[in-house]
Amino acid sequence: MRIAVSRLPFLLQIARSGGVLAAAEALSLTPSAVSQQLARLEAEVGVPLVVRSPRGVTLTAAGRELVELAENVEREVNEAALRVGAASEMPSGTVRFGAFQSFLSGVIAPALPRWRTELAGVHLEAVEGDLPDLLRGLRTAAFDLVAIERDESIPPPPLGPGVREVALLDDPWVLVAPAGTQATMGVIALDQLRLPWLEVDRSSGVHHAAQRVRERLRFSTTSPHRYASHQSALALIAAGEGVALLPQLALQEFTLTGVETHELPGLGTRQISLRYRVGRKPDPAVGAAVEFFQLLTAPRETASDHQHR
Repeated sequence: MRIAVSRLPFLLQIARSGGVLAAAEALSLTPSAVSQQLARLEAEVGVPLVVRSPRGVTLTAAGRELVELAENVEREVNEAALRVGAASEMPSGTVRFGAFQSFLSGVIAPALPRWRTELAGVHLEAVEGDLPDLLRGLRTAAFDLVAIERDESIPPPPLGPGVREVALLDDPWVLVAPAGTQATMGVIALDQLRLPWLEVDRSSGVHHAAQRVRERLRFSTTSPHRYASHQSALALIAAGEGVALLPQLALQEFTLTGVETHELPGLGTRQISLRYRVGRKPDPAVGAAVEFFQLLTAPRETASDHQHR
């Protein structure tokens, strides 16, 4: 037995309408056309599907089985149409994303599995760079989107024509000291620190924050060592060579051995934002990428937050 699936809608409409005439009207066909499709379907299955009477038709047991099959087919087709429609509306294309090191390793890389699920049609090309390279790449259209960082005391760089910026998150600066510092000092206070501050390369995003904090201290000595990467800073601190400020986000990437961290008043934050180029016609892929990272970095409400409302 081989059933032509294309005939099932006729039987389904007959069952729903209660007869051939009403089904023909609902399908905008002639009664003979509907009767012909029913007859062919009955010939294919080899048994009657309806019992005709002056009051209409009644489904046989075989007819009820095929009506159930027809309803399942109808549902599957409708669901497939919805999926196809949704897929056609999903953004697609390539997003060239420039970002500083801790954002690339601490935010972008861990989110890539989620990106591939939620933005399957968008191909992400992530490139690490420092602030001048990122801004230049955005200006010359080498990048579609960049993540930039700056200490809260530094005004934002000029946007330039056709560039928009959205704030992403405020990442707290954290004091990192050799392990045992608090046991020696008791309560950690910046003015009471008698440990030297590691020098930080001017190209690092930490440079301005460290300057801002140290300018307010009455006592501040300098270590002979200079670092540029967070990993180098942590190694020097663990060796007892001094203290430094590091962003909280960056610290999440490392196993903190030989150091201790302190969130203190007055350290401030680094402000992280996204910048992207805007043409005459918005790029859906870039817009989806901006929304993705906004949702990814949005503060999560905790149970205690909810209770205090």
